[in-house]
Amino acid sequence: GRDEQEGLAAIKRICEEYKEAKVEFEKLDLASLQSIQQFAESFKKRNLPLNILVNNAGVMLVPEGRTKDRFEQHFGVNYLGHFLLTWLLLDTLKDSGKPDHVSCVVNVSSSAHSIGTIRLNDLNSCQHYSAHAAYCQSKLGQVLFSSHLHQQMQREGFPVVSCAVDPGMVDTALYQHLCAPLRMAQSLIARLLFRTPEEGAATVLSAALSPALDGDPAGGYWANGRREMTTPPTFDPQLPLSLWEISLQLLGLQ
Repeated sequence: GRDEQEGLAAIKRICEEYKEAKVEFEKLDLASLQSIQQFAESFKKRNLPLNILVNNAGVMLVPEGRTKDRFEQHFGVNYLGHFLLTWLLLDTLKDSGKPDHVSCVVNVSSSAHSIGTIRLNDLNSCQHYSAHAAYCQSKLGQVLFSSHLHQQMQREGFPVVSCAVDPGMVDTALYQHLCAPLRMAQSLIARLLFRTPEEGAATVLSAALSPALDGDPAGGYWANGRREMTTPPTFDPQLPLSLWEISLQLLGLQ
């Protein structure tokens, strides 16, 4: 995480509840390519296995702004930062997986991906900025990336699966950028209808730990603890490939 104090406080809570837990905090800011690279280098130097990678960082409906590397914030944090992190750790994921116990990449997306549009000629929303459109685009991008990565790993025979997960509407600080009236309404509705953070995490964990993923060529999109259909753009074979190639170019990986 990017906030060390919050990370250490979380570790303290975990260790108080589970006395034998082995948990560590590492600083990682998904809005900074340099931070991502430093984290990946630090992790790989430890020669640890990597069995599960959950790409969970996220911003939603933030005012127009740029990351440290001048990418639009939703695109930079929700999509491109996770793309780079996964790319840099992919060799470790491959080496850690086994045919009977594959490594797993879980991309935390949203049902909002279903109304998202990938604007390949304006991924940074320079021509027109809409916080809602930018968020939906970033979440669709995660689904497309997840699908393409899974297909590539299966095609090349590596013991790695990739899936996207919708945790549902969860009562967290993700909604802090709503306008005041909507934020007030959201706080009231959340108590009745939203999932708790624990319930939202359970959906993510059900995908990450599901034995159904081992050797399953489908990968896919998960919601409510099971695989579901995704939005039609994810079935366009050219769009995920185009987005993948442009992402490599933006990150200087080609």
